[in-house]
Amino acid sequence: MLERYLRDAPNDDRLIRTGAVTTDGLLSLRNLQDLVYRSDDSGRLTEIFAGLKFLQEGRTACLAQPASIQSAAAGEVPLELIDVTVERTDAGYDRNWTGFHRRRWNHDAHFYEDFVRDAVAKAYGPKESERVLRMDTPGRQRKLIRALALRIWNSDFENYSRFSNEGLRFKAGDETVRNIAADAGGICTEKVQALKFLTDHDRLESEYLLGGPNAPGPFPADRLREMLNTFDFRFAQRHMRYWQHAALLYWVDGEPLLVDATNGNIPFLFLQGDAAQRLLRDDAAGNRPSVPVQMVAETEDYYYHRVEQDIPQNLFFALEGWLDDADLVQVFENELGLYLSERHYVMPLLYRSDREFRRSQQRYEELCLNAGFRVDVSADWNLDGPVGQELAAVNPALAARLLAAEDRLVARYDWWDCPGHRSGLAVIALKPSAGTSLEGRSP
Repeated sequence: MLERYLRDAPNDDRLIRTGAVTTDGLLSLRNLQDLVYRSDDSGRLTEIFAGLKFLQEGRTACLAQPASIQSAAAGEVPLELIDVTVERTDAGYDRNWTGFHRRRWNHDAHFYEDFVRDAVAKAYGPKESERVLRMDTPGRQRKLIRALALRIWNSDFENYSRFSNEGLRFKAGDETVRNIAADAGGICTEKVQALKFLTDHDRLESEYLLGGPNAPGPFPADRLREMLNTFDFRFAQRHMRYWQHAALLYWVDGEPLLVDATNGNIPFLFLQGDAAQRLLRDDAAGNRPSVPVQMVAETEDYYYHRVEQDIPQNLFFALEGWLDDADLVQVFENELGLYLSERHYVMPLLYRSDREFRRSQQRYEELCLNAGFRVDVSADWNLDGPVGQELAAVNPALAARLLAAEDRLVARYDWWDCPGHRSGLAVIALKPSAGTSLEGRSP
């Protein structure tokens, strides 16, 4: 049954054309397939992930036995329902990322090809873009990477889309590309996957870099692996800052190319050769260079590390398939808020009493007073203050998305904490930093 209706279900638009599923239903089916089955290098689904369990009526189901069938109805149409729960707690990190990316690309190849063409044309114009897309020289390969990286960097650094009607708690690379194409965006761990997803298709060699603020090294690989196996994140803040941020290191014609296309007030990094290597190794005095980043009211030093690829890959897989509060952690514990740009920061305020709200209000008003920022702090979810009105005037579509995130975010927060929360917003007008791009051969 699983092979027929899940693994081998048609993966093109036939199910939509026949009315068997909606577009959203087909996307959900594909996501479920990728959480149940491994892929080979061509993207074909193969065996079930080791450690996966299937439950019926709360008990482990034997896959060799007939499934339990229940009677149901859709309106006046009688149905036979097979209710199966997929239990992934003991599943391993054995995703084939090559096959996963190939499979996701093949789902909608024309869409992703158009995204690449549009990004390159926007960066270089129609004539030069045709030459760049041939990728027949190292220089053209770098130009392709740069065009895609700029397209991703210029998209919103945001969490608001997690709380839309179609929102995902954490997006894989292809899902982030689609979100960017819809004029939204993602956070660093999503944007870096989007860029790798696009360039993996053209077999451009790359690896994930990890790092974060005030994380010069040594990189705590064993401790991070332990956390990914146990999901015990207590007393681990000093270690987790080493995977708070992600970027990519390409190898083009044997030369390193460090690319950070994530934004969130991190400069656009496109560094070749020695400039890339300098950020990835300690100097003669044992110190590692960093990139200064203006994060709301404070400037932080961001460091980058080359790492064994199982750590970032397993981290992304865990965020996608295991950690059911990943969306809320990014917004509240990592304090990324709903939206962060060079000019604005939008943070939701969830509270159950006037006293709780006043405490949050005082915190943000004092922070902004000390930093010289203007701020609206509202007990209601609106953009009615002067700063909110400025944001809405410049980008009304963004304002609409921020306002639309309220209901789902409050419901998620009530699940995370306890029921009965009310919601407000802090909208801060930031001071633009001096530089937003760092390119070339020396940082």
